[in-house]
Amino acid sequence: MHKVVISGTGVFTPDQSISNAELVEAFNTYATRQNELYAGEIAAGTRDAMTMSNEDFIVRASGIENRYVLNKSGILDPDIMHPVLPERSDEDLSVMAQMAVHAATLALKKAGREASEIDAVICAASNHERAYPAIAIEVQQALGIEGFGFDMNVACSSATFGIQAAADMIRSGSARAILMVNPEICSAHLEWRDRDCHFIFGDVCTAVLLERDDLATAEDRFEIVSTRCLTQFSNNIRNNNGFLRRTREGHMSDRRDMLFKQEGRKVFKQVVPIVSDLILTHLADENIAPAHLSRLWLHQANKGMNDLIGVKVLGREPEPGEQPNILQDYANTSSAGSIIAFSKYSDDLAPGSLGVICSFGAGYSVGSVIVRKI
Repeated sequence: MHKVVISGTGVFTPDQSISNAELVEAFNTYATRQNELYAGEIAAGTRDAMTMSNEDFIVRASGIENRYVLNKSGILDPDIMHPVLPERSDEDLSVMAQMAVHAATLALKKAGREASEIDAVICAASNHERAYPAIAIEVQQALGIEGFGFDMNVACSSATFGIQAAADMIRSGSARAILMVNPEICSAHLEWRDRDCHFIFGDVCTAVLLERDDLATAEDRFEIVSTRCLTQFSNNIRNNNGFLRRTREGHMSDRRDMLFKQEGRKVFKQVVPIVSDLILTHLADENIAPAHLSRLWLHQANKGMNDLIGVKVLGREPEPGEQPNILQDYANTSSAGSIIAFSKYSDDLAPGSLGVICSFGAGYSVGSVIVRKI
């Protein structure tokens, strides 16, 4: 069995961003218009008035201050309230593939690798812009990679599940180097007109290059010590979009459930112990004491969740830098969040340092990856 390392990471960040102030202004304009439109029903008590949003509410609820998006103008237009992305022909590179190529190029450069040296591509993301052909195969072709590619989806845990899939293939010898990409266009599956969730998501793409340690040339690399995945069914985070929708009478008229929806309080209460227990059990099975961890790179969904998981895992409040958060700048970027944190806050660790990359989300799904700096 071969030792597997992460030899490079890359992050593609869109050039447009939205602050909480901008988001609140657009939402409140829309909400005011709706309340005026349905003033009679609201007065009669047959319809609830829309509640206004505010910046303090968003920060308290999530810790998010800004988010990057592929299209800002559509989201902030009260008449549209969603990103506007021009249609591309079948011959043009898809949006997800374009994002992935950008991130992958950075990861390859950091690892000192050429695309021709890679054996496979895994595209692991919460939402794919089409069913087939696979985005991974499109990325493979765009980069000039021989071998194979496939898409996978385990919602916000897609990246850590993708790391396990890639690591297992490399350990067994079926591949030498695998590129795992996470293009997340979260702005397109978010209901920006819903006060409870209009602030949650942003767009980004991350890439991770995994390869056999004996073939790796990058000086800065992390050994994959162990991986562990867990799933437990829950309806508390759900998206009902799918090709069967048109087969059900009346289901094309109301499309709210085709977008992200969640029972946020239930998710918080149920997911925190699941994640904490998985990490602690994973560490114990590898004979690693939590005190020996130098860093936790957690899924970037909610600052409160991360803070509580950090306390439960470490048995104390994390010291500054031990559990880096990036969601204040990026918001929730689904599967990419923990990889952004890892990519931005890992170079400073000394050789031998241990850390955990952990993501969690719909499913429920949780992925834990223990790494050691070489």
